Amino acid sequence: MADIARIVEVVEPEVKALGFELVRVKMLGSEAGDEPALQIMAEDPATGQLVIEQCAELSRRISDAIDALEEQGEVLIDGAYRLEVSSPGIDRPLTRLKDFVDWVGHEAKISLVEKMDGRRDFRGDLVGVEGDAITIEDRKQGRVSIPFERIHSAKLLLTDRLIAATRPLDTSGADEILEEEEG
Repeated sequence: MADIARIVEVVEPEVKALGFELVRVKMLGSEAGDEPALQIMAEDPATGQLVIEQCAELSRRISDAIDALEEQGEVLIDGAYRLEVSSPGIDRPLTRLKDFVDWVGHEAKISLVEKMDGRRDFRGDLVGVEGDAITIEDRKQGRVSIPFERIHSAKLLLTDRLIAATRPLDTSGADEILEEEEG
């Protein structure tokens, strides 16, 4: 259906041109007959997120790049699809070694490609990264070191600690909110 590695080759320069970092490229399957979606997740290194205007600007650049290739005869995705450009959000996926380093001390769920020590899923606080291995203080098994290449998917879990550690994107105008009294 789609060559994700080739899509990354096309998308990443557009992401970098805007000063952002690519977090994830993923094709999401169709549900109930909807067309599939090409999901591009990126972040502004200054905030770890993207605001709506940044998503829109990146979406236009990616669309233009894909359209230009299609005009030259290279089809990246067969058939109709939706392009979804988004910020990783607070309970973000962890897709790069850098993500695991940045979020040490926070709770995560890690799913493996194949079982390791009889388990495929681990959940607990991220302890650190050494070389290409992520260490997690798993709730059931204690401290576990997981080779990065064995990870199928990983994401932060929404906790009060994560909420407190996440910087708000834009608080301008927050002091201007007026509450109306009901009469």
